[in-house]
Amino acid sequence: MGKRYGLGRPGARERIEVGASPIHGRGLFARKRIRRGAYVATFEGEPTKKDGMHVLWTLDEDGEEIGIEGKNALRFLNHSSDPNVEFIGLELHALRNIQPGAELFIHYGDDWEHID
Repeated sequence: MGKRYGLGRPGARERIEVGASPIHGRGLFARKRIRRGAYVATFEGEPTKKDGMHVLWTLDEDGEEIGIEGKNALRFLNHSSDPNVEFIGLELHALRNIQPGAELFIHYGDDWEHID
């Protein structure tokens, strides 16, 4: 598989890595079992007002939508209407147990439902 990037809290590099995805280009994969509810890694990047391929849209403390252009491995998360991870703020957490080698998926939002 692949390359590891800065991922936030200690231990994140041991949990995930970037590799070739059968879904789209590169993806993020579990290196070892990740338990449901577990912290996976933290999205890191620079604030932006422009949409882009590696931009995560989230809400700030005031409920305002902000974009973060990804600079670490989490920018390679691919979409699924049946995700196995989700963001709580900028931290990624497992929605269910994830086995080693499995690709991690988030739900990009309702506008992406036609993709699956």
